[in-house]
Amino acid sequence: MDAADEKGERPDLSDDTAHQISVDPWYQVGFVLITGVNSAYVLGYSGSIMVPLGWIAGVCGLLLAAAISMYANALLARLHEVGGKRHIRYRDLAGHIYGRKMYALTWALQYVNLFMINTGFIILAGQALKATYALFRDDGLLKLPYCIAISGFICALFAFGIPYLSALRIWLGFSTLFSLIYIVIAFVLSLRDGITAPARDYSIPGSHGTRIFTTIGAVADLVFAYNTGMLPEIQATIRPPVVKNMEKALWFQFTVGSLPLYAVTFMGYWAYGSSTSGYLLNNVKGPTWIKAIANLSAFLQTVIALHIFASPMYEFLDTKYGSGHGGPFAFHNVVFRVLVRGGYLTVNTLVAAVLPFLGDFMSLTGALSTFPLTFVLANHMYLMVKRHKLSAIQKSWHWLNVIGFSGLAVAAAVAAIRLIMLDSSTYHFFADL
Repeated sequence: MDAADEKGERPDLSDDTAHQISVDPWYQVGFVLITGVNSAYVLGYSGSIMVPLGWIAGVCGLLLAAAISMYANALLARLHEVGGKRHIRYRDLAGHIYGRKMYALTWALQYVNLFMINTGFIILAGQALKATYALFRDDGLLKLPYCIAISGFICALFAFGIPYLSALRIWLGFSTLFSLIYIVIAFVLSLRDGITAPARDYSIPGSHGTRIFTTIGAVADLVFAYNTGMLPEIQATIRPPVVKNMEKALWFQFTVGSLPLYAVTFMGYWAYGSSTSGYLLNNVKGPTWIKAIANLSAFLQTVIALHIFASPMYEFLDTKYGSGHGGPFAFHNVVFRVLVRGGYLTVNTLVAAVLPFLGDFMSLTGALSTFPLTFVLANHMYLMVKRHKLSAIQKSWHWLNVIGFSGLAVAAAVAAIRLIMLDSSTYHFFADL
């Protein structure tokens, strides 16, 4: 860690920004990370991770993925200040180390990754709304595309009122509360079902060839569960000393923050075995009003979580095209957010409605962007910056990570393409799944 960082001095920023930075305590940043980890996506991990992997590989995989992700994110956090500057965007850091072409490539990879995650959040919110409606009415009038449109509109309203990532503050508390509600309800109802249910089948479904591809897909989901793909942007909001405080936030995320994920994932698989669905609340039995609360909590938490993953795009648009004058709630700045963020989320919502089976495409996006951004680039950038300070063993270790995760990314991409080809004959545009 640099001496300046230890003293709490603030180095120059890589570029000016229209958003607020360097103001958040480490625990607020920790809650930002936890919000991403325990989003409504967590309700699908019993089906997407545990069913294809089984008990031994699933449990070991989640723990190992946490350790590897913690390590890779810590490497990235230590590169936040390079060359006497704080690099507040992932692309700025890559551009400083590699040059302009890598700046553009990193921005493209990150944009695609976050766009797909945001679109996935809108689909999740739509599914939660539809599940709530289906608890009270079975007429099928409120179809998934309609629910997705409503979700996109609510997400846009929230985006208009929250100018930058640091402004979430109290909303992070609500996010934590909503997460605990649907996780505790899913956990308790799954436990009750599991106690009264007959013996479950925990065998891994599918033929030998199919299992290979589903296993690779599950490994991609393991990576997705813990990583944001935007660590420098989150670290930009933290108070100096930025490295020490970010490491505290990461330890918070990967210890206390990961416990709810483990609880609901393992309990869901224990209760329903290989028949666990991709949305755990569809499996559980219980009072209608309790399941409605869980689904509505998942919907509301998703609205907040989407804002976190959309913030790099908002920061880019506000900095490049915003007026730069007046406060965040000045009339012209509010109008700008309504037009620009509204347009961005309209595109997200349209894609979500047209392709509600986006999970297949997200697997491909994760292979082509999450793996490179989180593991390949983090290790290689650390090699580039610290190469004169690393021993031969340390260099070999980082090169092993670069090569190994590059190979895993290729394998995950092949598995995702195969899944898209198989499902393309089953699903159709604007499907009511």
